[in-house]
Amino acid sequence: MDEYRTWQKLAAEFLGTAFLVFVGVGSVPALAMVNGTQPFSGADLGFISLSFGLVVVATVYVFGYISGNHINPAVTIGLAITGKFPWREVPGYLIAQVLGAILGAFGIVGVLGMTASDLGLGIAAYGDIPVWQAFTAEFVGTFLLVFTVFGVIHRKAAPGFAGIVIGFIVFAAIIPVAPATGASINPARTTGPMIVQSLLGGEVLWEQWPVYIAAELLAGIAAAALFTVIARTEADRTTLTDALTEEETRS
Repeated sequence: MDEYRTWQKLAAEFLGTAFLVFVGVGSVPALAMVNGTQPFSGADLGFISLSFGLVVVATVYVFGYISGNHINPAVTIGLAITGKFPWREVPGYLIAQVLGAILGAFGIVGVLGMTASDLGLGIAAYGDIPVWQAFTAEFVGTFLLVFTVFGVIHRKAAPGFAGIVIGFIVFAAIIPVAPATGASINPARTTGPMIVQSLLGGEVLWEQWPVYIAAELLAGIAAAALFTVIARTEADRTTLTDALTEEETRS
C-alpha cells in the first residue's frame, strides 16, 4: 500500500535530473554572464562545484525515498549490474533522466535567455587534450561518485547522511576533473544540454559525446563491481539469494 508506482518513480527521476541540470549546469553560463569580460577563476570553479553539490543534496532528500534519486544513468546501470535494481526498470529510468536533463537545459535558456546558449549552455567538452586523458578524467570522476553512492546506501552505512556525503563527493570531484573535461560525470547531464544546444543552433562537438558516455558508464559499472567485492559479506550473499528467489517466485 505504501509502495510508489512506476510513474511516480519516473517522475521523480525526471524532475531530479532537471533540477540537477538547471542549477548545476546553469551555474556555468550564469557566472559567465555575471563576470562579463573577466576571466574564469578558481572562485568560479568553486561556485559551480558548490552548485552541483548543493542541488544533489537537495534532490537526495526530496526524491530519494520515491525513486532512489539516481538522476544519473551510471548509477542506475551500476545498481542493475550488481543486482540492487531490477533491469526491467532500467530503460524507463534512463529515458526519464535524459528527458529531465533536456528540460533542465531548456529551463536555463528560459531563465537566462539565448545568451546562455551563446555562452555554451554549460556543455561539458574537452579542448586540445588527448582523448585518453578526457576518458580518464570522466572515468575517475564518475568512479568516485558511484563508489561513494554504493558506500552510503550500504546496509552498514550510517543512516541519514547519504545526501550530504553524495553532495560532498560531487563538489570535491568536480574541482580536479572540470579543468580537463568540464566534469560531467553523468551521461544524462552530458546528453541533455548537448541536445538542447543543437536544437537552438549552437555549436556542439558531438564527436566527443561517445568518449563521455563510454567513460561514465564503464566507470559506473567498475565502481559498483569493485565496491560489491570489497564490502560484501556472507550475510549479503544470503540476502541477495533470498531476494532473487522471491523475484523468481513472483515471476
